[in-house]
Amino acid sequence: MADPFDLSGRVALVTGSGRGIGRAIALGLARAGAICAIHDETASPEAVDAAGAIEAAGGTAAAFAGDLADPAASDALIGAVEARFGRLDILVLNASSERRRNWDAPAEADFEREVAVNLRSTLALAARGRTGMAARRWGRILLIGSIQTAKPNPQLAVYAALKAAGANLMRNLARQLGADGITVNVLSPGAIRTARNAAALSDPAYRARVEAQIPVGRLGEPEDCVGAALLLCSPAGAYINGHELFVDGGWHAT
Repeated sequence: MADPFDLSGRVALVTGSGRGIGRAIALGLARAGAICAIHDETASPEAVDAAGAIEAAGGTAAAFAGDLADPAASDALIGAVEARFGRLDILVLNASSERRRNWDAPAEADFEREVAVNLRSTLALAARGRTGMAARRWGRILLIGSIQTAKPNPQLAVYAALKAAGANLMRNLARQLGADGITVNVLSPGAIRTARNAAALSDPAYRARVEAQIPVGRLGEPEDCVGAALLLCSPAGAYINGHELFVDGGWHAT
């Protein structure tokens, strides 16, 4: 009997996968047999290290760079991955831009970058990536969302709104692409211990308030997102489409 989680021969691109949740998911897909394209905004040591870790474990990977705030970057990135590996089967949209500030005092440059990275590139990458998937009648598009769609932080109003827009977009695309053999879903992590959250979570009082809202009583780790991502990116998840799966210890339910 075939392993429904086996990704041997599949090519996966995980954006923003030099560190944190993206790295953990990329390594998890590689363990399942996927060829992995590791992406970061620049040719970072972290991206090279993540690709190297996959290769050291016997997998196949390469690092790619591209600033997704650039309108041309999405097409160029997927083109580079297809040129290197011949195809793209799995697209994990993990890269994001987050700026903490009061909602009524946005910096214009920050606002424009958040819109470009968190929404415009999501649409552009999905549009570019689905072409080959549809031709082969098999594909997975997974947006890494956020607990912010259910529990918006007052300091992250723009980010939360864009994550909600992304989830809405994915539900829309799920209806349109399912007939092409492509599933489209959202994985929304809760309070995950990453470098991005380190400063905020270093405040003991703030961390205690967050943990008190999480039914399982602890922060998550990047690896907590891997199992759900593997399900949604593998043959095992073939009948899951248009779904937002919270990986948050139950926080969204409180």
